[in-house]
Amino acid sequence: MKQNYWRSNLKILSILLSIWFIVSFGFGIIFSDFLDQFQIGGFKLGFWFAQQGSIYLFVLLIFIYIHLMNKLDKKYKNKSEKDS
Repeated sequence: MKQNYWRSNLKILSILLSIWFIVSFGFGIIFSDFLDQFQIGGFKLGFWFAQQGSIYLFVLLIFIYIHLMNKLDKKYKNKSEKDS
């Protein structure tokens, strides 16, 4: 049961970190020239993602991680109580 818990935990973590990597590295560096065609708040979108967007997304991903981990904890807590 602990192995399934940690497997689920690592899956959540790897998905969220992959999203953050795509947004910070992909949008901020690789696709910034394409995104610079658009503006947000008077700034080019590629620049915005490089400077602020990836930080905002990282904070949002922290809250998503907390929510998902609380659900996971409840799921495995209920399973462990049934097994006892």
